[in-house]
Amino acid sequence: MCRACVSHLITNALNFGLQAATPSRRQFMAYGAGAAALTMAASRAAFAADSGADTIFRNGTILPMAGPHHAVEAIAVGGGGKILAVGSDAEIAGLKTSATKIVDLQGRTLLPGFVDPHHHTCGAALFAELLTDVGYTKYPTRAALTEALRAMAAKTPPGQWIIGCNFDNLLQGGDFSMTELDAISTDHPIFIWYVNMHDAAANAAAFRLAKIPDDVGVLPGGGHFGRGPDGKFNGLVYEEPAMLKFVMLAVPPITPQLVGKALVDYTRQVAAAGNTTLHEPGTIMPEWVESLAKLSNSLSIRMSASLMADAIEASKAFAALGVGARATHFPNSRFSLYGIKIVGDGSNQTETGAQTRPYLKSASKGATNFSAAEFKQMCAAAKAVGWPIQIHCNGDATIDDALNAIEAVYGAHSSHGVNRIEHSTMARPDQIARMKALGVQPSFLMNHVFLYGAAYRDQLFGPERAAFMDPAAACVHEGVPFTLHTDAPCSPVGPLRLIQAAVTRRCEIDKSIVGHAQAISVAHALKATTIDAARQIGLGDTIGSLEKGKEGDLVILESDPFKVDPDTIMAIKVSETWVGGAKMFG
Repeated sequence: MCRACVSHLITNALNFGLQAATPSRRQFMAYGAGAAALTMAASRAAFAADSGADTIFRNGTILPMAGPHHAVEAIAVGGGGKILAVGSDAEIAGLKTSATKIVDLQGRTLLPGFVDPHHHTCGAALFAELLTDVGYTKYPTRAALTEALRAMAAKTPPGQWIIGCNFDNLLQGGDFSMTELDAISTDHPIFIWYVNMHDAAANAAAFRLAKIPDDVGVLPGGGHFGRGPDGKFNGLVYEEPAMLKFVMLAVPPITPQLVGKALVDYTRQVAAAGNTTLHEPGTIMPEWVESLAKLSNSLSIRMSASLMADAIEASKAFAALGVGARATHFPNSRFSLYGIKIVGDGSNQTETGAQTRPYLKSASKGATNFSAAEFKQMCAAAKAVGWPIQIHCNGDATIDDALNAIEAVYGAHSSHGVNRIEHSTMARPDQIARMKALGVQPSFLMNHVFLYGAAYRDQLFGPERAAFMDPAAACVHEGVPFTLHTDAPCSPVGPLRLIQAAVTRRCEIDKSIVGHAQAISVAHALKATTIDAARQIGLGDTIGSLEKGKEGDLVILESDPFKVDPDTIMAIKVSETWVGGAKMFG
């Protein structure tokens, strides 16, 4: 359910204002030397800071998420933003000076800051700034949405585009058709972006302006257009190459100032939800990296990212900073790179995820975006530079191809870092076992269960297959590390919602429990959103748990997730969020 190559959509369609020339290898050799010096200086500062704490947190439940589940009494953070000590009140008291700030938790619960390992930060920020949200939370019925679009058309000058985002075909009445959109307006080109980011719908005016020929076939990269029984366009648009034909016309240019504002505003919102680190999976361009690294210090979170497979050659410029099992850090910033991303298939919600068995009420099995040989070629190119791989797989057929490619290229337990299967929505039991054998880790979009569990059961896969969707408990049983992510803006921001969904397996739409056997404990869900998520983006040695020498990234909750009704975990109030020892929210 991730967005296919949104980096191209933003760059080509939005004239992204942060672009700079791709840095040369010589420039990054200089950056590498600077990074080494910065690391040495930071080590000296941390050693000197042992003489006293900048901030001490105490008088609450403190869960370090390091080793077995246990609570400690206090934590001290130094002036450089790193954790000085975690332990008893008596142990931490020795670090108090006259300048130390004492944060009285007053019984609240303190945890490592939440890490979202698959979150389209740039795209979500710009969508919120530029596009009109027509999603389920605003318009839960088709009638309400249609009325809103008609009102929008009445206020928009003829000929100008109407662009909506976050439309949910499963929860808002099914796919839009060209006929339906034409009934809303023939004077305006209309483009409605689905929340899964792989699909869209457009009216006839939009097709004319985009100059889509009647005899068009499948575009390079898998883009294609839906057709009705009569062979004519039905308004549906699938995958990035096809959507680009419309987006490049529909979305206006933006300025660097707007980009900066959008990211600053958006990261404030995600910090308020308890996030301290977001990983942008493949949806940035190499030429943005330098500017994003500079901008990162103005954001309320740490920003991690991977590059797309078509940027492997350009990624070589960053190798001087270090490529491999640990993230590539950019000096004097909160920005890092980790891995190469491949979008293997589409979305199960629109039956474009590639399955080995047909969808429930269809003869279709979906299709992968690449051949088996192409998967292996991209993996080999990434490995040659030193990157691990992240492969988007919603269907089990795609997971087969992805694991085949990883085994053929990286072998088992790669020294290049964590190879990931993104989403792994319909992974089979044998595939989880194979991931264990290869040292591959899945990341689950647990909001699939929260929002679409009933639809997966009743409309897409049937009860048996849906019961094993997002199989977190199978990973616990096999001893396979896994993570939970939002894929925002493809699902709502908020780690506590992910934790609740993983623990209860309750679908919000009809309150039913989907796949009770795949429910996991609160402890496992917290690991999947803290330390294990940090490890999946190469930052396990710096964030994800509260340990001496790590960054002072933490979240304070009003209630303890272990002590509330599991069905109310997402209602826990986030009290404060801290990044590098500095309060970002609260």
